[in-house]
Amino acid sequence: MSKNKLYRPNVAMIIVSNDYPNVKEIFIAKRNDLADKWQFPQGGIDEGEEVQEALFREMKEEIGTDEAEVIAEYPEWISYDFPNKVAKKMYPFVGQTQRYFLVRIKENAVINIHTKNPEFMDYKFVSVDETLELTADFKQAVYKKVITYFKSEGLL
Repeated sequence: MSKNKLYRPNVAMIIVSNDYPNVKEIFIAKRNDLADKWQFPQGGIDEGEEVQEALFREMKEEIGTDEAEVIAEYPEWISYDFPNKVAKKMYPFVGQTQRYFLVRIKENAVINIHTKNPEFMDYKFVSVDETLELTADFKQAVYKKVITYFKSEGLL
């Protein structure tokens, strides 16, 4: 990554169910614009918006609920480049720089991916290991790094 490149500020969430920590499965959602690709909910941080404010706004926009509690935060920003096809749609950004959070859905939360502007067509909770098998190649290095960190902290 070059400092001359423009990265979109973004927040991303690894969501665990309300059965956490007894069950350590991770929420992933199937994109409606990429063939059979799954990902963590994420989204841009608006100018002047606090990171955790963006976290809960994006959660509500993408999965229909913000009924969750933050368990932990990845300690630094982490970046990745878009593949060419995505970069063209996201111009002038060449990638994203993200803050990752581990969040637990509250017991009364209702997940609804059929939101006003849906990005996902399906979702499921999967094992930590299965997560990387289902996600887009260009995101896997970041996902692996973040998951490894939360595992090392005894959280996943």
